[in-house]
Amino acid sequence: MTYLWVLTSLSCLSAVSAEIRLVDLTHMHGPSTIYWPGNPKYNFTIMYEANSFATAEHGGTHLDSPSHFAKGAWHTAQIPMENLYGPGVVIDVKSKTKNNPDYRVTLQDLMDWERKYGRIPRKSVVVMNSGWSYFYPNKTRVFNSTTSDDPSTFHFPGWHEDAVTWLLNNRHINVLGVDTPSTDYGQSTTFPVHVILGKANIPGMENVAFLDRIPVNGTMIYAAVIKLYDGSGGPIRVFATITEKEPINIINNSEAKQ
Repeated sequence: MTYLWVLTSLSCLSAVSAEIRLVDLTHMHGPSTIYWPGNPKYNFTIMYEANSFATAEHGGTHLDSPSHFAKGAWHTAQIPMENLYGPGVVIDVKSKTKNNPDYRVTLQDLMDWERKYGRIPRKSVVVMNSGWSYFYPNKTRVFNSTTSDDPSTFHFPGWHEDAVTWLLNNRHINVLGVDTPSTDYGQSTTFPVHVILGKANIPGMENVAFLDRIPVNGTMIYAAVIKLYDGSGGPIRVFATITEKEPINIINNSEAKQ
């Protein structure tokens, strides 16, 4: 009798079924991959479907290992897997970069995000969305320069070192990312953000793609970098997971009667 009452009651309720959706945040790695000047280009040799390829570590959607700018810091294969993912935090600054390609994400941008969405979680993957991935793989537009072999002419957004320092000291994030070629803005000559990240053993992601396809919070972002021995970085498959909740019936009335 009690069992039948419970089943009948459940028939009037709904449960939440969580469905995980994957979103790719990676540019294709291939002949059109953009590299920083001075890096060797992508090379692919067809060998009867047992092909060979060669690429610089720092090209396209890729990871900067802490060792890239800090002696004694983690190389690529040394980064713990648990440090390569976390709650996704997207800092959307497209309205600010539209008329200022040299924009750097500020502490005020982070405060504004927290006022809207709450505290940035510990071990987050925090990524700038400047709208720059729409330019990829047009090298002239990505570097915002007609002389893409001369970094002194580059104009693209990045992070301000004060904002990064605050994130590391107060929110203890796992990964910092950008949708541009560098976590430092294009006109930087000293690369302070790279230095800060390296000393803190924090990886940086560059040329992250398609950030408008995910919400600014509520996701998990993963930076699946190749486990490269002694590497200072490497290509990554960046992706986000989104949990979509849909109501489903636990049991219907006909089942309750049985």
